[in-house]
Amino acid sequence: MLRLCGSWRCEDKGLSWRREGRLRKEKERKGKERDGGREKGYMKRRGLAGMVVAVGFLTACGAHLEDGLRGGQSDNVIESEKGEAGNSLEADDEANSGNQLAEGDVLPEYLRGVDLTGGEPVNHEFAEVTVHDPSVIKVEDTWYVFGSHLAAAKTDDLMNWTLIDSGVRKGNSIIQDAKVQMQEAFDWAETDTFWAPDVVRLADGRFYMYYCNCEGSSPRSALGIAVADDVEGPYEDLGIILKSGQSAGTPDEEGGAYDARVEPNVVDPCVFFDESGRLWMMYGSYSGGIYILELDTETGFPIEKGYGKKLLGGNHLRIEASYVIYSPETEYYYMFLSFGGLTADGGYNIRVCRSKNPDGPYFDAQGQDMIECRGRAGSFFDDSKAQEYGVKLMGGFSFSCAEGENGQSRSGYVSPGHNSVWHDRETGEYFLIFHTRFEGKGEMHQVRVHQMFMNEDGWPVVSPYRYAGEKLGPVDEAAIPGVYKLINHMHDISAVVKNSEDIVLKEDRTIGGSHEGTWELKDDHRAVIVLDGVEYKGEWILEWDQFGCKNVLTFTALSEEGCAVWGSGYRAQ
Repeated sequence: MLRLCGSWRCEDKGLSWRREGRLRKEKERKGKERDGGREKGYMKRRGLAGMVVAVGFLTACGAHLEDGLRGGQSDNVIESEKGEAGNSLEADDEANSGNQLAEGDVLPEYLRGVDLTGGEPVNHEFAEVTVHDPSVIKVEDTWYVFGSHLAAAKTDDLMNWTLIDSGVRKGNSIIQDAKVQMQEAFDWAETDTFWAPDVVRLADGRFYMYYCNCEGSSPRSALGIAVADDVEGPYEDLGIILKSGQSAGTPDEEGGAYDARVEPNVVDPCVFFDESGRLWMMYGSYSGGIYILELDTETGFPIEKGYGKKLLGGNHLRIEASYVIYSPETEYYYMFLSFGGLTADGGYNIRVCRSKNPDGPYFDAQGQDMIECRGRAGSFFDDSKAQEYGVKLMGGFSFSCAEGENGQSRSGYVSPGHNSVWHDRETGEYFLIFHTRFEGKGEMHQVRVHQMFMNEDGWPVVSPYRYAGEKLGPVDEAAIPGVYKLINHMHDISAVVKNSEDIVLKEDRTIGGSHEGTWELKDDHRAVIVLDGVEYKGEWILEWDQFGCKNVLTFTALSEEGCAVWGSGYRAQ
């Protein structure tokens, strides 16, 4: 059975494109040394160049996403903060060998006679964008995402994105002269860039951006607020509200000596209103963990001095990027987190826990209090401890391709993470918005949106494919039997991409192939999948397979231990 249930970040918020080729060439030579490089960088790496951002190319299924990733980038490239430019992917045209059939391979018997092509290709158009650490806000009929390096983009359909601006430089329309306005924050953090901001609208109708500055080799960071009359800016600085990484002799926010093992690195803010109208900011990262403090609903500033209340983490555990939503249907607050390292070889993955209160305590599906999720005393980046906690929704994965099926060169997700979530209370829809890297593409990354649903146990499950306008609705039970590609995300933190296996859902509601079990359709679209004795609950949904150029029936489901499985049918629907 495929199951594993049972201080400070050194990675930059996006590597420059010019470093990508060098990193790739060095990968084999460095081997394990590279895996340990991030840990070393925690202590000594000096800030990396900001991400070069490119906007929007149109992707039609007939040309495949792979082709878009390879050559479809716009020439509208904005230079990074250090003046580095160039985002060419031509040199990164590596074959996705993990998904290629070897010469002479033949179809297994259970796939013979299945229409693998799907007939006429089904096409959708996308305008892609690169925004690292996307945090979402919706204003009227437009969604906006704000990310690291003063990057922002917008969309009216969650499929076609338009870049607003990017780069910490004079003339950026979001913050026009950030290095002058936020000089105190830059000086404190000893850096020249921004990390993941969050934007919220307060009662005065203005937009408040919670920004953070961090150099990258230590938890010395500044978190401040800027305000604008328009969501797109320009934002004007209101000043620093929190600092971390104070040196000996300088009191921290609690009035004592800063201890990185216990106290937070003040980055990755998430600001939200609870159901009673109180305003909160959740924040933190490697070092002392994730914290929450209450804010004044009118000014947006902290009500009390100090770091606030600790929710999880400590001893430099690799957990960051908290994001909180409330679900009226379940009456829970959900805290989404990214575990592992964000680089292509870091094993980044998205997890969730929940609470009846905005300030916790938060629990995972196994009933574990997340406050116990911390590294062992004296440890550093203890992933073996971290992976025991949280509900893992998504890690690196890749759906395989059979001989004769469209999309021979499928490009799976690598290190997906640092998400935000949009919940539409009118329609009841949930959308997971995150950045991801891709197989064979180095540190190149783009924004992706996947629809998300609440299963019957009140836990979110994520659709296997990117959002293409699909709607949850009744499923014909007669359409379910067939061969499916199975992804088991397991519960580990690993850079190894999970490749799909084939399973056969039979008409008698049993499952064969790589795993044995049963399947069930409940309440029109609820899915109950049993694999090797483990029960998973979720949803059936008709989705667009972007590589296969066809609509297929899929399932997404979660076990009681917090492990996610996905299934994607071969047969076009």
